[in-house]
Amino acid sequence: MTQMELVHDYMRDSRLRHGLNTLAQQIYGFDFEAWVQDGYFAGDYIPYSFVEDGKILSNASANRMRFMQNGAEKHYIQIGTVMTSESYRHQGLARKLVEHIIETYENQCDGIYLFSNLDALDFYRKIGFQEGLQYQYALKEPVEGSSSSSRFQPVDRQDQQVRQKYMDAVRSCAVHGSLEQLNKFGLQMFYTSQLSNVYYADDIDCFAVMELSEGTLTLQSIVSREHIPMQEIIARISQSRSRLTLGFSPCAGDAALFEASAFDGGDVRLFYWGKELERIEKERLFFPLLSHA
Repeated sequence: MTQMELVHDYMRDSRLRHGLNTLAQQIYGFDFEAWVQDGYFAGDYIPYSFVEDGKILSNASANRMRFMQNGAEKHYIQIGTVMTSESYRHQGLARKLVEHIIETYENQCDGIYLFSNLDALDFYRKIGFQEGLQYQYALKEPVEGSSSSSRFQPVDRQDQQVRQKYMDAVRSCAVHGSLEQLNKFGLQMFYTSQLSNVYYADDIDCFAVMELSEGTLTLQSIVSREHIPMQEIIARISQSRSRLTLGFSPCAGDAALFEASAFDGGDVRLFYWGKELERIEKERLFFPLLSHA
């Protein structure tokens, strides 16, 4: 039997990655194989794992996150995919990995944060994370339709030219939020590679990621090479809804269209490490939904 060892940054090592996939499937019901094989892994997702006899026992991953935050570039680390094989729990493995990530990165970034499931709140509190509060934005009143006949239409998921156009736009996306992820390609494609909630308006050359649930339409992401005022975006949304919310916080120039309300996170909670991240609540910001790792 080999000794347990700590390995990291191995996503291009097929043997170790397959071990991570096995654990992720057991705990969360997904894996990373298609994401890597299809070319969406961009190098910013860094797993830290305990491995023994070729088996991944426990993992916590560091995600390098670059944001434009109200005009200032910030470099954060988001911890995600924290998980331990059921037979190796209660040995402190996940805590050791999280603390290792903190020690590794806390002097190399502007702050560290994560989103915790409700059953793990005490775990992160004991490590020393602070609970944070975000603000979600909802449209105040209807926006008049555009004089143009163009509307956001579902993209053809089989059209490879459209897929490439979308991917290129994600890579070079303009800033549309007051907390906008700059290196968004990997995570955006993790969520949207099937293009199932992706729409396109040709007259403004803009993609929108939208999801309708129980009458509420959530505009999760705007993807275009040039900044487009939010009023122009909303005027081209034809989906019937009783409410429209944003999956990000709007730019200052668009904020008057929306009302902000404190958002506790629903079934997850924001935790942070480092005083810089206190500004998320003070500036009434919202981490983009498609930036969650």
